Amino acid sequence: MPSGIRATVEFDSPVCRIASIAQATGSIVSSISTSVASPPDSVSVTEFAVHSEDPSEHTDLEPIFSYGTTHLFRIQHDGGVGCPCECLGEFGCPIDRYFTQNGTLTLVFHAADYEQLQAVIGALRERFPDVDIKRLVRSPKGDSSEDNIFVDRAKLTGRQLEVLQTAYEMGYFERPRRANATEVAAELDISQSTFSEHLAAAQTKLLGDILEEG
Repeated sequence: MPSGIRATVEFDSPVCRIASIAQATGSIVSSISTSVASPPDSVSVTEFAVHSEDPSEHTDLEPIFSYGTTHLFRIQHDGGVGCPCECLGEFGCPIDRYFTQNGTLTLVFHAADYEQLQAVIGALRERFPDVDIKRLVRSPKGDSSEDNIFVDRAKLTGRQLEVLQTAYEMGYFERPRRANATEVAAELDISQSTFSEHLAAAQTKLLGDILEEG
Protein backbone atom coordinates (compact mmCIF):
# COMPACT_ATOMS: atom_id res chain seq x y z
CA MET A 1 0.00 0.00 0.00
CA PRO A 2 1.48 3.40 -0.91
CA SER A 3 2.08 5.67 2.06
CA GLY A 4 4.18 8.38 0.50
CA ILE A 5 3.74 12.07 1.17
CA ARG A 6 4.22 14.97 -1.25
CA ALA A 7 5.60 18.00 0.57
CA THR A 8 5.83 21.63 -0.51
CA VAL A 9 8.14 23.86 1.53
CA GLU A 10 9.08 27.51 1.11
CA PHE A 11 12.00 29.67 2.19
CA ASP A 12 11.66 33.46 2.33
CA SER A 13 15.36 34.18 1.86
CA PRO A 14 17.82 33.12 -0.86
CA VAL A 15 19.08 30.06 1.02
CA CYS A 16 20.96 28.54 -1.90
CA ARG A 17 23.35 29.80 -4.54
CA ILE A 18 20.84 29.35 -7.34
CA ALA A 19 18.22 31.45 -5.55
CA SER A 20 20.83 34.14 -4.84
CA ILE A 21 21.86 34.36 -8.49
CA ALA A 22 18.22 34.38 -9.64
CA GLN A 23 17.45 37.23 -7.25
CA ALA A 24 20.51 39.24 -8.31
CA THR A 25 19.64 38.89 -12.00
CA GLY A 26 15.90 39.41 -11.54
CA SER A 27 15.25 35.97 -13.01
CA ILE A 28 12.82 33.16 -12.28
CA VAL A 29 14.31 29.67 -12.07
CA SER A 30 11.59 27.07 -12.38
CA SER A 31 13.62 24.05 -13.41
CA ILE A 32 16.91 22.46 -12.41
CA SER A 33 18.70 19.34 -13.61
CA THR A 34 20.90 17.37 -11.23
CA SER A 35 23.28 14.45 -11.80
CA VAL A 36 25.03 12.50 -9.04
CA ALA A 37 28.32 10.67 -9.53
CA SER A 38 29.03 7.32 -7.89
CA PRO A 39 31.66 6.98 -5.15
CA PRO A 40 34.55 7.64 -4.86
CA ASP A 41 33.81 10.82 -6.89
CA SER A 42 30.50 11.55 -5.15
CA VAL A 43 30.08 14.92 -6.82
CA SER A 44 26.59 16.21 -7.55
CA VAL A 45 26.20 18.62 -10.45
CA THR A 46 23.22 20.92 -10.94
CA GLU A 47 22.39 22.97 -14.02
CA PHE A 48 19.98 25.91 -14.18
CA ALA A 49 19.18 28.79 -16.53
CA VAL A 50 18.82 32.49 -15.80
CA HIS A 51 17.70 35.33 -18.04
CA SER A 52 19.93 38.39 -17.97
CA GLU A 53 21.72 40.72 -20.35
CA ASP A 54 25.04 40.33 -18.51
CA PRO A 55 24.95 37.75 -15.67
CA SER A 56 28.70 38.19 -15.03
CA GLU A 57 27.79 41.35 -13.10
CA HIS A 58 26.05 39.22 -10.48
CA THR A 59 28.10 36.01 -10.22
CA ASP A 60 31.63 34.72 -10.63
CA LEU A 61 30.28 31.69 -12.48
CA GLU A 62 30.81 31.40 -16.21
CA PRO A 63 27.84 30.12 -18.22
CA ILE A 64 28.41 26.81 -19.96
CA PHE A 65 25.97 27.72 -22.72
CA SER A 66 24.17 30.91 -23.76
CA TYR A 67 21.51 31.80 -26.29
CA GLY A 68 20.35 35.39 -26.41
CA THR A 69 19.77 36.57 -22.87
CA THR A 70 19.37 33.02 -21.51
CA HIS A 71 22.45 31.60 -19.81
CA LEU A 72 22.91 28.05 -18.56
CA PHE A 73 25.04 27.60 -15.44
CA ARG A 74 26.47 24.53 -13.75
CA ILE A 75 27.40 24.25 -10.08
CA GLN A 76 28.97 21.40 -8.12
CA HIS A 77 28.05 20.23 -4.62
CA ASP A 78 30.98 19.24 -2.44
CA GLY A 79 29.07 16.92 -0.15
CA GLY A 80 28.27 19.61 2.42
CA VAL A 81 24.81 20.85 3.38
CA GLY A 82 24.81 24.47 2.34
CA CYS A 83 21.32 24.56 0.85
CA PRO A 84 17.94 22.81 1.27
CA CYS A 85 18.47 20.70 -1.86
CA GLU A 86 21.67 19.25 -0.39
CA CYS A 87 19.86 18.65 2.89
CA LEU A 88 17.14 16.69 1.09
CA GLY A 89 19.84 14.75 -0.73
CA GLU A 90 21.05 13.40 2.63
CA PHE A 91 17.70 11.65 2.99
CA GLY A 92 17.54 10.37 -0.58
CA CYS A 93 14.71 12.77 -1.46
CA PRO A 94 15.32 14.36 -4.88
CA ILE A 95 13.65 17.64 -5.79
CA ASP A 96 10.45 17.12 -7.77
CA ARG A 97 9.87 20.84 -8.40
CA TYR A 98 12.13 23.87 -7.91
CA PHE A 99 10.91 27.45 -8.16
CA THR A 100 12.63 30.63 -7.05
CA GLN A 101 11.67 34.27 -7.59
CA ASN A 102 12.67 37.46 -5.77
CA GLY A 103 14.70 35.46 -3.26
CA THR A 104 11.81 33.16 -2.25
CA LEU A 105 12.47 29.47 -2.88
CA THR A 106 9.74 26.82 -3.18
CA LEU A 107 10.64 23.11 -3.24
CA VAL A 108 8.45 20.06 -3.76
CA PHE A 109 9.70 16.61 -2.76
CA HIS A 110 8.35 13.19 -1.80
CA ALA A 111 8.91 11.35 1.47
CA ALA A 112 8.46 7.58 1.58
CA ASP A 113 6.43 7.73 4.80
CA TYR A 114 5.57 9.96 7.74
CA GLU A 115 8.69 8.95 9.68
CA GLN A 116 10.96 10.06 6.86
CA LEU A 117 8.96 13.27 6.47
CA GLN A 118 9.46 14.06 10.17
CA ALA A 119 13.20 13.51 9.87
CA VAL A 120 13.48 15.69 6.75
CA ILE A 121 11.39 18.55 8.15
CA GLY A 122 13.33 18.40 11.41
CA ALA A 123 16.63 18.73 9.57
CA LEU A 124 15.34 21.57 7.41
CA ARG A 125 14.05 23.47 10.42
CA GLU A 126 17.34 23.01 12.27
CA ARG A 127 19.44 24.30 9.38
CA PHE A 128 16.98 26.78 7.84
CA PRO A 129 14.75 28.18 10.61
CA ASP A 130 12.60 30.24 8.21
CA VAL A 131 11.30 27.16 6.36
CA ASP A 132 7.53 27.25 5.93
CA ILE A 133 5.59 24.04 5.31
CA LYS A 134 3.07 25.08 2.66
CA ARG A 135 1.38 21.79 1.80
CA LEU A 136 1.46 18.07 2.63
CA VAL A 137 -0.47 15.58 0.50
CA ARG A 138 -0.71 11.87 1.28
CA SER A 139 -0.93 9.40 -1.60
CA PRO A 140 -4.22 7.43 -1.75
CA LYS A 141 -4.09 3.85 -0.52
CA GLY A 142 -4.94 0.91 -2.78
CA ASP A 143 -7.88 1.52 -5.07
CA SER A 144 -9.32 4.16 -2.79
CA SER A 145 -10.65 7.27 -4.48
CA GLU A 146 -9.83 9.29 -1.36
CA ASP A 147 -7.84 12.46 -1.88
CA ASN A 148 -6.15 13.01 1.46
CA ILE A 149 -4.40 16.23 2.29
CA PHE A 150 -2.69 17.62 5.38
CA VAL A 151 -3.91 21.00 6.54
CA ASP A 152 -1.28 23.09 8.28
CA ARG A 153 -3.05 24.59 11.32
CA ALA A 154 0.15 26.41 12.22
CA LYS A 155 -0.78 28.93 9.53
CA LEU A 156 -3.54 30.19 11.82
CA THR A 157 -2.91 32.68 14.58
CA GLY A 158 -4.07 31.67 18.05
CA ARG A 159 -7.01 34.05 17.76
CA GLN A 160 -8.03 32.75 14.34
CA LEU A 161 -8.02 29.17 15.63
CA GLU A 162 -10.08 30.17 18.68
CA VAL A 163 -12.64 31.93 16.48
CA LEU A 164 -12.89 28.94 14.15
CA GLN A 165 -13.25 26.43 17.00
CA THR A 166 -15.86 28.50 18.83
CA ALA A 167 -17.90 29.05 15.69
CA TYR A 168 -17.79 25.32 14.94
CA GLU A 169 -18.74 24.27 18.49
CA MET A 170 -21.65 26.72 18.59
CA GLY A 171 -23.06 25.41 15.30
CA TYR A 172 -22.32 28.47 13.18
CA PHE A 173 -21.50 26.28 10.15
CA GLU A 174 -24.55 24.03 10.46
CA ARG A 175 -27.68 24.43 8.33
CA PRO A 176 -29.85 25.69 9.85
CA ARG A 177 -27.38 27.52 12.09
CA ARG A 178 -27.57 26.99 15.84
CA ALA A 179 -25.77 30.31 16.37
CA ASN A 180 -25.36 33.42 14.26
CA ALA A 181 -22.35 35.75 13.94
CA THR A 182 -23.63 38.08 16.65
CA GLU A 183 -23.93 35.23 19.15
CA VAL A 184 -20.51 33.78 18.38
CA ALA A 185 -18.90 37.22 18.59
CA ALA A 186 -20.55 37.77 21.98
CA GLU A 187 -19.20 34.44 23.22
CA LEU A 188 -15.71 35.52 22.14
CA ASP A 189 -16.23 39.03 23.59
CA ILE A 190 -15.36 40.69 20.29
CA SER A 191 -17.30 42.77 17.77
CA GLN A 192 -19.15 41.10 14.92
CA SER A 193 -16.85 42.76 12.36
CA THR A 194 -13.76 41.46 14.17
CA PHE A 195 -15.29 37.98 14.27
CA SER A 196 -15.95 38.14 10.52
CA GLU A 197 -12.38 39.29 9.79
CA HIS A 198 -10.77 36.51 11.84
CA LEU A 199 -13.09 33.88 10.39
CA ALA A 200 -12.49 34.98 6.79
CA ALA A 201 -8.71 34.99 7.31
CA ALA A 202 -8.77 31.49 8.85
CA GLN A 203 -10.99 30.06 6.12
CA THR A 204 -8.81 31.57 3.38
CA LYS A 205 -5.66 29.99 4.83
CA LEU A 206 -7.24 26.55 5.25
CA LEU A 207 -8.96 26.58 1.86
CA GLY A 208 -5.60 27.44 0.28
CA ASP A 209 -4.30 24.08 1.56
CA ILE A 210 -7.41 22.13 0.60
CA LEU A 211 -7.55 23.56 -2.92
CA GLU A 212 -3.74 23.41 -3.26
CA GLU A 213 -3.55 27.09 -4.10
CA GLY A 214 -0.21 28.86 -3.69
